Amino acid sequence: MIRVLVVDDEPAIRESLAFALKREGFGVLEAASLREARALAVEQAELVILDLVLPDGNGLDFLRTLRSRSDIPVIVLTSRDDETDRVLGLEMGADDYVLKPFSPREVTARVRAVLRRAANRPAPEETVLRSGALSVDPRSRRALVAASELALSRTEFNLLTFFLGSPGRVFERSQLLDAVWGSDVVVGDRTVDVHIKALRRKIEEAGGDPRALETVRGVGYRLRDG
Repeated sequence: MIRVLVVDDEPAIRESLAFALKREGFGVLEAASLREARALAVEQAELVILDLVLPDGNGLDFLRTLRSRSDIPVIVLTSRDDETDRVLGLEMGADDYVLKPFSPREVTARVRAVLRRAANRPAPEETVLRSGALSVDPRSRRALVAASELALSRTEFNLLTFFLGSPGRVFERSQLLDAVWGSDVVVGDRTVDVHIKALRRKIEEAGGDPRALETVRGVGYRLRDG
C-alpha cells in the first residue's frame, strides 16, 4: 500500500484528505506540524502533501531540506493569492501544487498523476551525456559543471538530462511539459519557465554559463550545442 503523508495544521483538511485517499486505496499518515512531518516524511511515506503555512515554520524550508536528501514526490498546498510561494515551491523541487480551497477528489487525482509519472520515468541510460562544460550521469543521477556538482531537484535533473539528449534542438514549452512532467499533469507553461530559471541560477552558482540554456523567443528553449 502506498502511503501518503498529509502535512497540514487544520484538522478538517487532514480529515477530508485522509478520507478521500483511503477510499482510493492509499495509506495515510498525518502531521500537524513540521516537527511531526520530519519524523515521518522520508522513513514512512512514498508521497507528501505539504501545506506551506504551518505553526512551527515555513513549509518551503521543510521542502528545501527534504529535497537535499530525498526525491520523494511532493505536492504543495497554497492559497490562490500565494503565487510567489507556488513559484518558489516549484523551484525547490515540488512535483505539483494544489490551490486552496480544493476538492479532495482533485487532490487524489493529482496524487495518482504524480506517482504515475514517477513510476514511468525511463530507466537510466548507460552513457554520460555531455555538452560543453555540462554533463549528467543518469545512472548515478549526478549533474556537473566541469568538476562542480549541481544540487538539482529531481525535475531539474530530468529537464537538464532531456536537453543534453538533444543539444542544439529547440523545444516548445508544451514538448518539455510532456517529456519531463507528463501529459497527464495539470501544470502550465509558467512551470517550465520557473525550472529553467532555477537551472540557470544553479549553473551560474557552480561556475558555469547560464546562457547555455537559451531562450528562443516565441518558441521555447534549447541547450546550446558545445
